[in-house]
Parts: sequence; structure tokens; C-alpha cells
Amino acid sequence: MTEQKIQKKITDKLTKQGYLVIKLIKTNVNGIPDLLALKEGKAFFIEVKRPNGVLAPLQEYRIKQLKEYGCEAVVWCDYQKEFEKK
Repeated sequence: MTEQKIQKKITDKLTKQGYLVIKLIKTNVNGIPDLLALKEGKAFFIEVKRPNGVLAPLQEYRIKQLKEYGCEAVVWCDYQKEFEKK
């Protein structure tokens, strides 16, 4: 499955749960995760990778940086069922 199809699956499932999901295509910050999910005043970033996909060093840095700013930033290869338990 391509990253684009994985993103669509994640976006569709989160949207059904009431999230506004924004695809971050071109930003002024390189390496920012692919998706931003918003709901009830909370936000989290999702970097989408194919199974066995590898983060680029800049992507690793940005995820770490977002976490240092107090944001939730995750890497998903599919919609995470354990996410529903939050």
C-alpha cells in the first residue's frame, strides 16, 4: 500500500471519529509530519510511513522538536487501533 493510500485510510477513520484532519503539503518548515489532526482543542501530528519505511534524519528531528514544544507527534504505518482507547 502506498503512503498516499495509508494517509487516506487514516484521514477517513479519524474524520469519522470527529477529527478535522489537515494534510500538510507545503509549509515553511521542512520535515514537518504529513497530517495534523484536531479535535476538542487538542492537536497531534502524524508522520505516515509504509511498513518498514524509514524516517529521514530531518523528520526524526522535527518529531523530537514538536514533542519538546509539548505537541503529540507520532509515526503511523496504518490507522492505530490502540489510538481509539485514548
